Amino acid sequence: MKRLDQISLRQLRALDTVAREGTVTAAADCLGLTGPAVHSQLKLLEESIGSALLERDGKGPSQPTPQGRVLIEAYCEVRASLERAVHTINALDRGQIGSVVLGVVSTAKYFAPRIVARLRQEFPEVDIILKVGNREVTVAGLAKGEFDLCLMGRPPREPLCEAIPLGDNPHVLIAAADHPLAQQARVDSEALLREHFVMREDGSGTRILAMRFVEDIARGQAVRMVEMSSNETIKQAVMSGLGIAVISGHTVAEELRTGRLAMLSCAGMPIVRKWYLLSRPDRHTRPAAHKVQAWIVENSASLFPDLNL
Repeated sequence: MKRLDQISLRQLRALDTVAREGTVTAAADCLGLTGPAVHSQLKLLEESIGSALLERDGKGPSQPTPQGRVLIEAYCEVRASLERAVHTINALDRGQIGSVVLGVVSTAKYFAPRIVARLRQEFPEVDIILKVGNREVTVAGLAKGEFDLCLMGRPPREPLCEAIPLGDNPHVLIAAADHPLAQQARVDSEALLREHFVMREDGSGTRILAMRFVEDIARGQAVRMVEMSSNETIKQAVMSGLGIAVISGHTVAEELRTGRLAMLSCAGMPIVRKWYLLSRPDRHTRPAAHKVQAWIVENSASLFPDLNL
């Protein structure tokens, strides 16, 4: 029975060197070991494999058996992989290459790809991986260590994170461009309560803010609501006249600019929060992630859409 857990790189190196040098003595000189030490490593390796690994007829240089050749090939592949790993580790320590996983909440997916594109231009040697999810999913991924860095609004209580504020994240109240409320300079609470509110799903940070706003203006009155599973469906629903919605202004910047949606003016709006760049202080941060983090912080003023509020 083959005992793979008993095989060591030292034993494999001894086999490879004996096969290359032809004798145990020559291999020992090459490795800076004694002949008995090399012989012992070969013996242990053969016992673990359960096969003879070298031809020992005493008439010439030692040659590997078919089993020995297979093992030497595997050793060479392992050694090459380890050498590449060491080179990669050295480069990672210098912050030159590597990968950085950036987690973002779904509200940020409308501008996060531009951030990733700029990062790839700035750091072409670093693989920037973007992962998008709602707040609940993103916080869970942060807790599991799935991300090197994370972009979201209000930082979670757990896991413990270092949170660097990047810029304002204004939430606005939107309606279809031809909605009667969009024609009013100022909308009162009573008019709002006659509308359907289009809400995000449970687990969304936007839903939390929207619910607080609705509860503040409703003061216990019943409010008609319809739930949508994404910001995109909310935008389409509002443009179709299904209702009004509280949403991050950065999610609808293009629609507001082109006049497909209108921003309503009312008490309590906009709700201004912050975007934060999060990392886990209890986990090792790779040099590439440090460089990306520093670049995002330094360039934060140019990363978010301008809403001209």
